[in-house]
Amino acid sequence: MKKLILILLLPLALNTKAQLLVDTHNDAISNQLITGADLGKLQPIGNFDLVRAKQGGLNAQIFSIWCSGQYGKGTGYAMANREIDSLYALINRHPDMIAMVTTPKQLTKAVKKNKLAALIGVEGGHMIEDSIGYVDQLAKRGMAYLTLTWNNSTSWATSAADETTKGDSLKHKGLTDFGKQIVHHLNDLGVMVDVSHVGEQTFYDVIATTTKPIIASHSCAWALNKNRRNMKDAQLQALAKNGGVVFVNFYSGFVDSTYAQKEGAFIKVHRPELDSLIKIYNDRDLAIERLSAIHKAESDMVRPPLSMLIKHIDYIAKLIGVEHVGIGSDFDGSESFPQEMDSVADYPKIKTELLKLGYSKKDVAKIFGGNFMRVFKANKG
Repeated sequence: MKKLILILLLPLALNTKAQLLVDTHNDAISNQLITGADLGKLQPIGNFDLVRAKQGGLNAQIFSIWCSGQYGKGTGYAMANREIDSLYALINRHPDMIAMVTTPKQLTKAVKKNKLAALIGVEGGHMIEDSIGYVDQLAKRGMAYLTLTWNNSTSWATSAADETTKGDSLKHKGLTDFGKQIVHHLNDLGVMVDVSHVGEQTFYDVIATTTKPIIASHSCAWALNKNRRNMKDAQLQALAKNGGVVFVNFYSGFVDSTYAQKEGAFIKVHRPELDSLIKIYNDRDLAIERLSAIHKAESDMVRPPLSMLIKHIDYIAKLIGVEHVGIGSDFDGSESFPQEMDSVADYPKIKTELLKLGYSKKDVAKIFGGNFMRVFKANKG
């Protein structure tokens, strides 16, 4: 009888594994501090809430803990903790829907209980305020990865933005000795090193320093859109050799090389209204998101087709292997995403398009969550 029960349950277990969907980057928590929204309930705006996450089959979400470069010594670490507090408050309000996890085993357990597994990604090394002790404390609170820089550089690592625009005026380029110490410490802690946002020199210094597979939590292919935030072929190949994974960003500006010009024209038409929204939200990106929602028909015309996003996934998979690509949407962190990608409810459309291109269900399972679990386990091991 026990053997019969095991046989009956086995397909269910296999199906649960095949359906695993992990998104490595979402900014809903940062926005929640401004909007005050209860993300446990269906929201009329934004890209994420627990209701739509369930609809889209999302099993695990790494929530970005982010603040701009204006936060530094004495403020960055405090802001990181404030956002983490907000995530824990969401979990405490809806314990039947979401659970904090810090290990692969806990993630699997949460998924089996039909809960969204919540993880923490700290987006920007400036929030550790040059303190190894702060790294330790954030790791204790659940930090699954640290994005070494945001657009701003730190005293120990240079960003893509600064390496591109500041050039020889930088005091240093890449990782300093202290930066290498931080990478080694993250390796020892089992915290994934995230190279999205970092400059090329920092990237290659990380590759030469790390003892664990790294990730790019939300990046696209430079070959398809020569944006400084996208990764060049040589970088993608080095990341694959390291055993890492690049999680593809949905932001229209990284997906589509013509988006910036089209967005600029849209903003120019609505400049007075945007200025008013910026005063309300005190955040330009969020104001643009709201402006786009108000004028949805117009903003939709600016968005690239879903096929462009799929091309980035397909390009990377063909260049470095399906084992090294995943999903890192950047939902709620940008004002525009490709058509048909309105929220976390829309992930199944990506699966449909990949299957149309000839990807197997096994391949899609790797892209949707299997590759993340591999690199997560490798860092924890």
